[in-house]
Amino acid sequence: MKIVFMGTPVFALECLEGLIEAGHEIAAVFTQPDKPRNRGKQVTMTPVKECALEHDIPVYQPLSLRKGEDAERSLAVLKEIAPDCIVVVAYGQILPPEVLELPKYGCINVHASLLPKYRGAAPIQRCIQCGETVSGVTTMYMAEGLDTGDMIKTMGVEITPDMTGSHLHDLLSMAGAELIVETLKAIEDGTAERTPQIGETCYASMISKEELKIDFTQPAKQVYDFIRAMADVPCTYIMMDGKRFKIFRAKISNEETKAEPGTIINAERFGVACGDGGAVELIEIQPEGGKRMELNAYLRGKKLEKGAVLNR
Repeated sequence: MKIVFMGTPVFALECLEGLIEAGHEIAAVFTQPDKPRNRGKQVTMTPVKECALEHDIPVYQPLSLRKGEDAERSLAVLKEIAPDCIVVVAYGQILPPEVLELPKYGCINVHASLLPKYRGAAPIQRCIQCGETVSGVTTMYMAEGLDTGDMIKTMGVEITPDMTGSHLHDLLSMAGAELIVETLKAIEDGTAERTPQIGETCYASMISKEELKIDFTQPAKQVYDFIRAMADVPCTYIMMDGKRFKIFRAKISNEETKAEPGTIINAERFGVACGDGGAVELIEIQPEGGKRMELNAYLRGKKLEKGAVLNR
């Protein structure tokens, strides 16, 4: 099958590689424009672009597919290619109707949740944050609404009690690669089903920098789920002694307390009081300007003050 692949971040790589290995003709890759990243602000290619260039696949990076000269040129390119299918995985742009209607088999999206739950930009982190025990990937025919198209196939993935957002990301990326290959085979065979999205739904909103500071007024389980959901990226944080500390790993403490939420109740295990009388222990941290480290390594050079209140 002749395919145009649209995707940008690391999550999309497994799908692109899977389609190549399955023998599909990847006629072109569309990805977001290169951007300056990290402290040096060096302009960096997107992960999908790097992969495409390694396989000698033409790459297009329009600023927009919906308006302007870039959109006109992109539509002309797509019409010239005349793909059988456009596969979209975390592309980061909304496709206009003229693109959605162009391929013979339509535009197929790989979404990192079991739809109709967790539509939107951050399904991986949000499902862990909400304490879900199962997630998965869904392939669907794209429509003009956000993640509202008819579903084709799903594949579930268990969320273990200590699984982080980064770990689930990798599992869902691999599952997505397997599922998109199965989906395209079913489409070619004429056995692909269309299942409307009916039932309970929720929206996985984009993660803002402002919300990453840990709210210890929440119950201990919610605080713990929030920390592991955001690890290793974008990562939660606390404020202590006027400095920001990233928190990568934690666990729920056996201690109970009546202390004010955010109070350090155990200086040896970095136990912090939560809003339900429980506590969490912060076991992997990164001090501002320092390296990521286990708590034991930090305590070899610093001491925590029992009774100190975080985030003030």
